[in-house]
Amino acid sequence: MSIDLHEICRQIPKCELHIHIEGTIEPELLLELSKRNNIPIPYNTLEEIREKYNFKNLGEFIALFIAYSKVLKKEPDFYDLMYAYLKKASSQQIKYAEIFVDHVLYETNEVEFSVFMSGYIKAIEQAEKDFGIKAKMILCFKRDSPVELARAALKLTTPYKSYIIAVGLASNERGYPPELFSEVFDEARSLGFRLCAHAGEEAGAENIQKCLEMGIERIDHGVRIIEDEKLMEIFAEKQIPLTNCPLSNYRLQVYPDLTKFPLKTFIEKGLLVMLNSDDPAFFGGYLNENYISMVENCHINLDEIVLLAKNSFKASFLSEDEKNFFLNSIDEFVKNVTK
Repeated sequence: MSIDLHEICRQIPKCELHIHIEGTIEPELLLELSKRNNIPIPYNTLEEIREKYNFKNLGEFIALFIAYSKVLKKEPDFYDLMYAYLKKASSQQIKYAEIFVDHVLYETNEVEFSVFMSGYIKAIEQAEKDFGIKAKMILCFKRDSPVELARAALKLTTPYKSYIIAVGLASNERGYPPELFSEVFDEARSLGFRLCAHAGEEAGAENIQKCLEMGIERIDHGVRIIEDEKLMEIFAEKQIPLTNCPLSNYRLQVYPDLTKFPLKTFIEKGLLVMLNSDDPAFFGGYLNENYISMVENCHINLDEIVLLAKNSFKASFLSEDEKNFFLNSIDEFVKNVTK
């Protein structure tokens, strides 16, 4: 029986754990919000914006990311951004997502915590009604911003505890080791939040090791773990998740040749690894495109696609009953496509 692996990638139930909501702003919505809020951007057409999305390095990407976030000012803007992503995610058979929210960007743009949270929450609730997709948020701290901003944001989370499931750490790794945020992570843990952190993307495996020592439960990216055989053994034994983002790593030149992306090695070593899209509007693909890129470049097979999809739910912060529900749905899907 012939099985179309591309179609399997598109249709298998899956979960997204490494997605920055600000990185899902498509040129059409960017232009609309610019006009709606009378916030000029230096481009007048969709073609000009799309051309600018073709940045050449991490510095250009971060500058673009910060500049474009300025169009997000009012509750409906945040609603539209979140709803658009969840609609797209649902069309890709994503059943659940844990979504990074960059409070530092919004505070820099003088947007109050309650404004963006209200917009995002309303969109999450409406998308679940409209598409059946479920989502939670991850409050994203930034390494290159003062720790006091993270601590202040943590104090504002109380009314939103049922929507914010975790705290995370992102932005520039070099020069900003994760232990700078160890105390605020301890505070977050005491409040009941789960913990994740970007590490081992632009900096080496030592940052992953430091996160492990801090009790971080899930490592975002984590590809540089390939440099440390002993650390890989620990992660395999403890089943600590790594949220790989191939197209992101390709666009930012972490892996300029995707045929060398170490996904197969991670799977062979027994690591709890899965695929994610990071900032898909900027990196050339959403979750399905990341799966398909690994079929084409790393030649993953049906069993490995199924493993990655199952790992995405296992690595989530869902309850065990919720995880089992989605894992069973994958088994049912596979049974139907292989009979």
